[in-house]
Amino acid sequence: MKSSLQNVPIIFDYIEDKEYSIQPIRWLLRPISIWPVSDSSVKEKILSMVLLLVCIFLIASILVPCALAIFLDETKDVEAKIRDFGPLSNWVLASLKYSSLLMHVGDIRQCIEHIESDWRTATKIKEREVMLKSARIGRFIAIFSATFVHSGVFSYSIFQVMTLEESTGDNVSVHSLPFAFYDKILDTTTSPAYEIVFTIQCLSTFVVNSIVVATCSVTSVFVMHACGQLKILMSLLDNLVDNKNEKRDFSQRKFAVVVEHHLKVLSFISHIEKITNVVCLVEIMGCTMHMCLLGYYCILDWNQNSKEGIVTYIIILISVTFNVFIFCYIGEILSEQCDQVGETAYMTNWYLLPGNSALGLVLIILRSSVVIRLTAGKMIELSFSTFGNVVKSALAYLNILRTLIT
Repeated sequence: MKSSLQNVPIIFDYIEDKEYSIQPIRWLLRPISIWPVSDSSVKEKILSMVLLLVCIFLIASILVPCALAIFLDETKDVEAKIRDFGPLSNWVLASLKYSSLLMHVGDIRQCIEHIESDWRTATKIKEREVMLKSARIGRFIAIFSATFVHSGVFSYSIFQVMTLEESTGDNVSVHSLPFAFYDKILDTTTSPAYEIVFTIQCLSTFVVNSIVVATCSVTSVFVMHACGQLKILMSLLDNLVDNKNEKRDFSQRKFAVVVEHHLKVLSFISHIEKITNVVCLVEIMGCTMHMCLLGYYCILDWNQNSKEGIVTYIIILISVTFNVFIFCYIGEILSEQCDQVGETAYMTNWYLLPGNSALGLVLIILRSSVVIRLTAGKMIELSFSTFGNVVKSALAYLNILRTLIT
């Protein structure tokens, strides 16, 4: 009785459910001008353009002075330049992610419209429960990623500000900036130059953190929604043939619903692949390098007995590791769901279908046998084994870096 009630068509308030699903990515994408505004008012389009220019300025305000300080400042030793190279590489990689997301705003809009369409067509309690469960997981990943990334990087900034520099001509100690700054551009040892640069660096940190979190959140929300749709597809396949009365229960309309739903899910996943293709490649390469550098920074602070620095770098290391793990986790989950669709299609009693109807189901089985995987640059498949390879590569590079510098 309960099972039959769950399959009764009911009209839901799909707008509220859709908002619950995409709300985290709207919060993250709108401040950095990646949220689609093609159908918005002129005021919102102008605001989006202004935010875009502000974000570009804030990224460049860290990127350029930090690069000049590393490559042109001869007063810094190798160790100091290696410490400054970590934040610089993070800004460079964030710029690549930002550019990739900006190029795929249209695909993001189509994915959002696809999610809205799926919520609108969900008329059964069981389908809605599956979609809500997937949306809940996507929201959790987005919020968890935002908490880790922002807390890690801002704790690093606070630690750097609390550190005193003894570099002024009058032998007066001043607070250092969170990130390297080329002193020939502006003398940051005086007020209000220091406060201005410090504020700009904090705002730039927020923008870069938002880009990092946005890439993870967009991927997790979209992929988890796709996984929910694949579960619904498997449910449709399970109910395609009634074991008690196969011929009378089967109809072309029922089969058409399964095929249409399958094609919609595949189209949705193809848009996700377009959005995340370059982003995942940058994430895999960047996390490998950052895990190596952060491990090296921990070794340096251990030798210098700097407990605050070790704690700060460990927090950032956890956030970086968490990010790459999430990408690999959702890639693994998507692959498993796609593989289960093929198994579910084969395990139906397709051989009992009337006439040539079974041939249509065989096509679904053949199409589902080709497992769809998220890739990094169409070269590296995102899976648990990829995560293990990233960790092993980072440790190997750390050992090489430690040996060379020593």
